Amino acid sequence: MKELVEIIAKALVDNPEEVVVTESTEGRNTIVKLHVAASDMGKVIGKQGRIAKAIRSVVKAASSRDKKNVEVEIV
Repeated sequence: MKELVEIIAKALVDNPEEVVVTESTEGRNTIVKLHVAASDMGKVIGKQGRIAKAIRSVVKAASSRDKKNVEVEIV
């Protein structure tokens, strides 16, 4: 899932070299943390959080195939 979030985020931002994605696993739960430059935060979140919701939906759909719970946090 880390690679999926990284590809999506790098396509959205102006500074793709500052995109950092970390992943931590606790049992069946996985937390993916997305760090972007402060100037790109609005592009990743979108108006009323629509882009962030879309990223979470795509990751949730991809993770349901593996029967895992994945949360995406934008830091």
